Amino acid sequence: MTAITPFALAAAGLVGLGLYGMLAQSSVLRKVIAFNLLGIGVFLVFGVAARRGAAAGLPADPVPQAMVITGLVVAFAATALALVLTLRLHQTTGAVTLAEDPAPPADSGMQPE
Repeated sequence: MTAITPFALAAAGLVGLGLYGMLAQSSVLRKVIAFNLLGIGVFLVFGVAARRGAAAGLPADPVPQAMVITGLVVAFAATALALVLTLRLHQTTGAVTLAEDPAPPADSGMQPE
């Protein structure tokens, strides 16, 4: 067992938890948190891959590090956007869960079937 193995296992666990949360949760806020867990797991996978290459005697590759830094900025922006949209959903509907069959708004002119 190398020093990288716990990080690889943690990355796999975070990706698994993130996927489970994205599929199983109905609350939008929990889905945002699950999406962040999934992203953290992917960033950790990139870090493990870069470290394994450096441990094999190859020169350290800065590309995975640059991708992780860029990914962190994009993940932060996506999280902020998702939280603002969740707040708007709460203000509009009064709930933060995704309904299975949403009812049309009263003023849309559509007749329910």
